[in-house]
Amino acid sequence: MALGLALGAPTVVPAAAREAVTPARFTPAGLERIRAQLRGDVAQGRIPGAVLLITRGNGTLFQEAFGQQDVAAARPMRRDSIFRIASMTKPLVSVAAMQLVEQGKIQLSDPVATYLPELQGLKVAVERRDAGGQAATELVDARPITIQDLFRHTSGLTYHFLGQMNPVRRAYADQDIAGLYGPTASEMLSRLKAIPLMYQPGSTFEYSVSTDILGHVVERVTGKTLDAALDEMVLKPLGMRDTVFQVAGPRLARLANARPGDPDMETMNWLDLTKPPKRFSGGAGAASTAQDYGRFMRMLLNEGELDGVRLLSPQTVRYMMSDHLGPVRGPIYLPGPGHGFGLGFAVRADDGVATTIGHKGEAWWGGITGTRFWVDPANDLGVVLMIQAPNQRNYYQSVMRNLVYGAMGRASR
Repeated sequence: MALGLALGAPTVVPAAAREAVTPARFTPAGLERIRAQLRGDVAQGRIPGAVLLITRGNGTLFQEAFGQQDVAAARPMRRDSIFRIASMTKPLVSVAAMQLVEQGKIQLSDPVATYLPELQGLKVAVERRDAGGQAATELVDARPITIQDLFRHTSGLTYHFLGQMNPVRRAYADQDIAGLYGPTASEMLSRLKAIPLMYQPGSTFEYSVSTDILGHVVERVTGKTLDAALDEMVLKPLGMRDTVFQVAGPRLARLANARPGDPDMETMNWLDLTKPPKRFSGGAGAASTAQDYGRFMRMLLNEGELDGVRLLSPQTVRYMMSDHLGPVRGPIYLPGPGHGFGLGFAVRADDGVATTIGHKGEAWWGGITGTRFWVDPANDLGVVLMIQAPNQRNYYQSVMRNLVYGAMGRASR
């Protein structure tokens, strides 16, 4: 099939009437509790600093910076500080890929090998035991990975740093499959071809380099590098001026860093982002600001449109924010109880069940560096917390949700 197709420009449309929502109001006392929490955490050394932004579909409600952008350099945090967003890159790439779906250039049911022939004829590693109880690994033919499998992490691919080390994860580590500065995209795909899948595609949720592969599909279909394709399809139309795959030049003075001695500093070294990458990682390779990501959240809250520019149809956004897993789960189910997974992010399936306050219909995800966002369409609410403290990410996933929802007063009518 013909690849290298021209990108379709986003459609400029009049602002459409939105479905009825009940926008949240925040109490002064509730917002002050949030401020006090973040100031206290900075003072105690839990985090070097943070930027918190709360938005509605029509604009920002709250944004403040706390603490230090760079402790070693004694630079205070700024509202426009730049953060390594890690896996919050995934929703950006997923929106670009869904634009290609809307344009008829790819389909969710397509085998990935249609676009990346390097991934044809993959095998699955299956552990079997003989009559004496001895374990042996057998390689069996894999069902073709589909584009939908990449979006929802049911491809059978993995990350080397999640779960117990085994031969497959060891091969990922040895071959630097998730690396940004080792193999090129072509080399990474060739190396993946030689490594068995963890599971049969479609059978198991396994968080993985799937969105990296989706980004390479975007590259093949558009004929552009991922940074250029994403810039044209998502970032420029949304006015996300500081979302980049390399932080260089004047932007370096705004780059936030983890506190020296952070126990997960290896994560920050993996995602250096101050030098040119060998390949553009659609799963973890971008940096951004709270303001930029706030514009992305507003687009989702407005069902695909921002400031008169439409990226996706309302139907497509709703489809992305629907559960695509059904009963499928896995040994390490990162969305957690009460959640499914949509096309690029977790989606909340119930008001209850989960251990954090929230609302059915939310979409959310976070980065291993500590960043976190969620959108709650029923409350016309988007929240992004930017921090660079990898070992604190799970703590803030819980505490910030509870603080934000606890700061709400009676909904406006």
